[in-house]
Amino acid sequence: MLVCRDGTLYTGATTDLARRFSQHSRRKAAKYTRGRLPVELLAWWHPPTLGAAKSQEAQFKRLSRQAKLAMLRGGDAYGCLVLTSSLRS
Repeated sequence: MLVCRDGTLYTGATTDLARRFSQHSRRKAAKYTRGRLPVELLAWWHPPTLGAAKSQEAQFKRLSRQAKLAMLRGGDAYGCLVLTSSLRS
């Protein structure tokens, strides 16, 4: 999960977090983040498969901002340990 310059949250799934974050930081990724640079890595978790990651991404995107942040603060997302760089409200 990324937090954008305007404070909005962006969620995505990838098999290579470092590469994908680098792409988002250089305007080479999602249209949503392109106009909201810079972005900051807020949190991440590692599901067992890419299929599980995509499913969790879809579920997570349906949550409100408050519910997303509460889940991350709880340290668990869909049974996976959440790692954070910083949690904003």
